[in-house]
Amino acid sequence: MDQSIIRISKELSDIQKGTDLAIAVACRDIDVRNVRALIIGPHETPYEFGFFEFAVRFNKDYPSKAPCVQCITTNGGLCRFNPNIYSNGKICLSILGTWRGERGEEWSSAQGLESILLSIQSLLSSNPYENEPGFEDANEESDKRLQKAYVQKIRHEALRISVIQRLEGYLGLSPDGSSLKKDDEMDEPDDSDVPFHPFKDLIKQRFLWYYQSYLSAIEKSKSEVQAQQPFVRMPFEAPNNNTMDGRFNYPELERRLRNIKAALDAETKQWTDEGLAAIAKESTVSVNLQHQFDQVSASLKRGDMPHVVNLEDGNPFVWILTYFGRPMTNLDGGLFRIRMSFSPRFPDEQPRVRFETKVFHQHVAEDGTACYTPNPLKREDIKSHIDAVIATLEDDDPAYDPRKIVNPEATRMYWGGGQADKKLYNRRLRRSVQESMEDMAE
Repeated sequence: MDQSIIRISKELSDIQKGTDLAIAVACRDIDVRNVRALIIGPHETPYEFGFFEFAVRFNKDYPSKAPCVQCITTNGGLCRFNPNIYSNGKICLSILGTWRGERGEEWSSAQGLESILLSIQSLLSSNPYENEPGFEDANEESDKRLQKAYVQKIRHEALRISVIQRLEGYLGLSPDGSSLKKDDEMDEPDDSDVPFHPFKDLIKQRFLWYYQSYLSAIEKSKSEVQAQQPFVRMPFEAPNNNTMDGRFNYPELERRLRNIKAALDAETKQWTDEGLAAIAKESTVSVNLQHQFDQVSASLKRGDMPHVVNLEDGNPFVWILTYFGRPMTNLDGGLFRIRMSFSPRFPDEQPRVRFETKVFHQHVAEDGTACYTPNPLKREDIKSHIDAVIATLEDDDPAYDPRKIVNPEATRMYWGGGQADKKLYNRRLRRSVQESMEDMAE
């Protein structure tokens, strides 16, 4: 086999098995040289939790020569998201040979796809204004005003284009909330007749994680800019398509964001009905889910905790896990009902897990969405999902990970303040644990 193909395949596998929640890669089985990559915008930047997609083309000389990388999150070539990421998709980086860099910054065969993606990710900074050559040390008052204006418009367009437009396309929603054809029903702008949206399920899952953060960003931005206020053009933005022009309209973005959330919730409920149809047809997925349920149910009965799992109305596409808080922890005495919804396309579409019993926890969103990461090698194993949910819930000394901020208020209490805030967090958690018994009794 071609050595470059072996190298590319290994790099893809390593990234897919890795723990970096902000980077994902995929390719068609028949074309490993054409890769799609997703970078999720870093926390505390104007790109925060945006979904930025890139096309990577490996030539036959790889790794002797760097691959070609193009940004495809550009609003159809109309938006320049960064001084180094043009509206036509070009990325200016010395590692790619598209920009003159310092000695030692150029491409070498010791580097690879992950190092390229990390370099691109580093461009998505809290002050992208200084990425423009010649503006690195611009500290005049006029520069500071421009830096703020640049951050403001990037934040708006990151939400509008990389999050809202993308999810509307996946869900078949128009900006006014009416239904359209979904992206996977539309023509793909490449040579294949089969649509290729490798990150669709991942992005839907992450939208549910970050929904509250999106709303918080919108609320904060409403106080900084006026509706219909025009964007400020930067000195390095040319008066053509290689710019970011537009007007602020956060009330409109909030309305569209809420429509997306409602559509995703409706889609999850729709899985229940689709599951019933799949059961009637004795589909492979329905048989598999029933088989796994029988195994997991028996396994829990043998465990050291009295957790119980049931099927809602006998439907293997909806599991109800009753979780008992582990003794000698902040969860001691708690009793939580957790709903696991499965798609008829499982495991390609991963389960959506939601706490139906309210709990104040840094890894549980306000609407109950659970933030957990199952073993990437066992995505089809439901027991691994349950184990990951429980492990996340019971972790009494979690490492700070800004990519897992699903409950901003709880996160600020637990990690953002001093001991007083952490004590307040623990009190809020304990109170929700105590109330869980009352909720279950009702």
